[in-house]
Amino acid sequence: MKKILVMNGPNLNLTGIRNKNVYGAETLEDINRELAAYGEGKGVQVDFYQSNHEGALIDKIHASRTDYDGVVLNAGAYTHYSYAIRDAIEAVQDFRRISVLTPVCVKQICGFGKDSYKMGIDLLLEIL
Repeated sequence: MKKILVMNGPNLNLTGIRNKNVYGAETLEDINRELAAYGEGKGVQVDFYQSNHEGALIDKIHASRTDYDGVVLNAGAYTHYSYAIRDAIEAVQDFRRISVLTPVCVKQICGFGKDSYKMGIDLLLEIL
C-alpha cells in the first residue's frame, strides 16, 4: 500500500478556530479525518503531521524520503519565505505573492480549500 504524508505548517493547527470567515469552521482534525477516509477509498495510507516550527517541518521532510511515497505540504506562511524548507524539499527529490517552494515541487495547488489536499493526493497517486 502506498503511503502519503500530509504536512501542515505554522498556525494551521488553528484552522476552524481563527478567521473562520476566511478559513471556514472545519478544524484541521476534521479535515484530516476526511482526508484519511479519502485516501482509504483510493487504497492509500494517509498520515498527518503539523508543526509551527520550521526545523521540525524540515526534519519531517527529510524523514519522509524513506518513510513515504509522497508528501502533500501546506507550508502556510513558509510557502512564501522559507528557503530552508525549499532546500529540504529539493534535497529529498534528488513576499506573500511569491512562493519560493513551487520551483522545487511537482506542482503547487492552492485556492481550493481542503480540496487542495485531495487534489494533491490524486496528483501523487498519478505519478507514483
